[in-house]
Amino acid sequence: MKNKIGVYVCHCGGNISDYVDVEKVRKAVENDEGVYLAKTTMFACADSNQKEMVDDIKDQGLDGVVVASCSPKLHLLTFRAVTERAGLNKYNYVHANIREQVSWAHSDDKLGATEKAIKIVKATIAKVRNSEALEPIKVKSIKAVAVIGAGVAGMRAAIELAEAGSEVFLIEREFFVGGRVAQWDNLFVSEETGKELVTRLYDEVMRHRHVTLFTGAEVIENSGNVGNFKLKVKITPRHFKLSCAQGELQKAIDVCPVVVPDEFNFNITTRKAIYHNYPSEYPQLPAVDMKNCTRCGECEKVCNGVDFSQQTEYLNINVGSVLLATGFDPYEPKKGEFGYGEINNVVTLQQFKRIVHYCDDKLMYNGKEVKNIAYIYCVGSRQVDGENKYCSRYCCTATIHAAIDVKKKFKKVHNFHFNRGIRTYGKQEVLYDESSRLGDIYLQSFEHDPPKVERVGDETIVRIKDVLTKDKELEVVADLVVLVTGMVPRKDNSIGNLLKVPKGRDKFFNEIHMKLRPVETVIDGVTIAGASQGPKNIMESMNSALSAATKSFSLINSGELALEPTVAMVDENACDYCGKCEEACPYSAFEKVEKSGKFIVKVNSTVCKGCGMCLPVCPTNAINLIGLTDVDMENMIDALVPQV
Repeated sequence: MKNKIGVYVCHCGGNISDYVDVEKVRKAVENDEGVYLAKTTMFACADSNQKEMVDDIKDQGLDGVVVASCSPKLHLLTFRAVTERAGLNKYNYVHANIREQVSWAHSDDKLGATEKAIKIVKATIAKVRNSEALEPIKVKSIKAVAVIGAGVAGMRAAIELAEAGSEVFLIEREFFVGGRVAQWDNLFVSEETGKELVTRLYDEVMRHRHVTLFTGAEVIENSGNVGNFKLKVKITPRHFKLSCAQGELQKAIDVCPVVVPDEFNFNITTRKAIYHNYPSEYPQLPAVDMKNCTRCGECEKVCNGVDFSQQTEYLNINVGSVLLATGFDPYEPKKGEFGYGEINNVVTLQQFKRIVHYCDDKLMYNGKEVKNIAYIYCVGSRQVDGENKYCSRYCCTATIHAAIDVKKKFKKVHNFHFNRGIRTYGKQEVLYDESSRLGDIYLQSFEHDPPKVERVGDETIVRIKDVLTKDKELEVVADLVVLVTGMVPRKDNSIGNLLKVPKGRDKFFNEIHMKLRPVETVIDGVTIAGASQGPKNIMESMNSALSAATKSFSLINSGELALEPTVAMVDENACDYCGKCEEACPYSAFEKVEKSGKFIVKVNSTVCKGCGMCLPVCPTNAINLIGLTDVDMENMIDALVPQV
């Protein structure tokens, strides 16, 4: 039982004190059982106050500390570190949130907010009064990282990790590296081509002895925990040997009778069942699409590189951390959305860029020269009625850059941009200026009244009520309509489910805190990077990859990890195995074991996150949380709802 508890109530520079009477809160708790010292402070997190807290703990001999301030997501670790510097076990510190839960939530009711703050602080004092000195769970860590996804973010992260001295397993599900960037020509701002960027990164990856690249590979099983993830990787064969000669390869492609839509070109062209998307694609060994191959044997007759005897392989790898860089999918418009799939000259931005790639002297589509292009923005982003409420951020710049390239390549082209407000942020604004100087026309629609695309006779007409001309209805006869589609999460992101990585409302992987812990997930040892966690351009993806690589390396570098001790514990005498806790646990932290002639459950403390999902389903109340027991909870409830 603590009898020298220090309580600090923070003004938060007015964020709290403007709506909560912090002095009244201090007075209300200063005589609570166990409270020895109670203070208010302007900024609890300030260096000066941290030093004062350290001095108080040392000089006054405090045995428990409470700080009533902002969310523990922001400063729980800050104040734990303060207590440690003062020589007090950090688990004798408890955080009270009276900003997000009180002052911000009840800014219209200062009296009510103050009373709620008093109750929350009293409950926190009740919690720390019986707190125990706990020690972190120590686990050994393997100095290796699995990077899932060999797009530009994945390759950049792999290079950074290898440079730091970690072994890296770079695992790519497709047969070729580069992800979406490999599909683009000139990239905005840098003007480097996607192929050049992929080549540069691939060369660095292959030069580094600490990186092992697997293509056609997918993680299908996961066990273990942070420090020692056990991954089972399925490697699909390419059915080609290294001895394949270029001349023989082309003959094999020519004789292949199978013709399928080419996903690399977003289905505007076709390819054979034997394919290699472009000459400098990496790895440079071609692949056989076995989903469509008929095994007719024609390719084997003309090319000795074809090898249908290759079998699927399975590898088991152990790593200390996993970095997810699985990328994104472009939004696929629904049939009829702005005429997509119904009007034959309506395409997506991705298809448009590949069309431009294959045109030389004239911009042609469906056998006709294209002169008027209508770009419709925010298709699949900022949806009024749909699920994708977010802005995909990169689309405006990518479209304007593509329009500039088209204008420079084909002088007779006219660009019409049907938008809802252009978002070319930062240095990308110069592209908007360049586009305007080249004569591009920008027409802005209202949020709830998007442009309309209609087919009238042989013409495709795009109509808009233009904000900039005071609601005047304008129309453009377009030879080509380009739908500017946003980013959405990968349709097949089974690795996220396998690792139990949470997703946000936008269905992208979710970080713990966008500012303080921007690449960490609640799954210890799993970091995220690139567009797998939300729409990003290449530079932003690269930066997040460096951040994720740094965090992953910091976890495994020391060879030992300290995990939170607030995990489930089982009373073996009370447990009579029923399996309900296993069903409820989202992290698979329980296992059935036999002990003393009966079956009970055992907790894997390195996997358990202390979420408490198992507690209410246990019929014998055999499970408790270390550091947050039933007694702790009951004491806090009594403080919140005093008995009368």
